Amino acid sequence: MTKTAAGKDTRSAAIAEQGAPAAPAKATLKTGASRKKGAPKAVRSVRGAASGTKAKAVSKAAAKSTRASTRTRTETKGAKILERIGRPRGATLAELMKATGWQAHSVRGFISNAGRKNGLRVESSKNEAGERTYNIAK
Repeated sequence: MTKTAAGKDTRSAAIAEQGAPAAPAKATLKTGASRKKGAPKAVRSVRGAASGTKAKAVSKAAAKSTRASTRTRTETKGAKILERIGRPRGATLAELMKATGWQAHSVRGFISNAGRKNGLRVESSKNEAGERTYNIAK
């Protein structure tokens, strides 16, 4: 390293004149960061999406609502429970579990919430066989 009278490094000036390679510019990534395996995909809003995507999103929502409207309320598991406990003699916990495929705690939770949300008064008692029976109080 040699210095001139002004204190400049002549060697680095000579290298710069020769067109020495400078540090490469940062490479830009063409793809975004990858997400973890099993992580949920990002949700796009309809407002921020492109016009073609917007039409697809709207048509998907319309198709979904028509599918939901074709299914009658009597086909749901909750409707099956309400129909069975609305009978005069009610329904046992075992019957309700078999009809819905739910576990006992799920059936009891549904009955508790259905009574509260729908304004129903559900009575619970034990029958002669010792099974828990639910029915709607009149």
